[in-house]
Amino acid sequence: MWILMYVFSYSVSPAATNDRTDWRIQPAVVFQEFTNEERCLSARLKLNESLKEAGEKIKAGLDQLKLAGAGGPSQVIIAYNVECIPK
Repeated sequence: MWILMYVFSYSVSPAATNDRTDWRIQPAVVFQEFTNEERCLSARLKLNESLKEAGEKIKAGLDQLKLAGAGGPSQVIIAYNVECIPK
């Protein structure tokens, strides 16, 4: 058995919200079992591609906000990691 572990986190600058406290990381962790390494690696590849595409869309949207003077990419931190590990 193999486990796909997917960790995604984001944080928004307090300057971009009404909350003036520290940056807060909002993590999500997901585990999915696979019967073999090949299936796990295939799912990992697809998930990485999907997350990269989503990140590019978010960055484009934040760039538009920056042009409007309402914020920008520097006010959001997005991080992710996708790994296949043997069980």
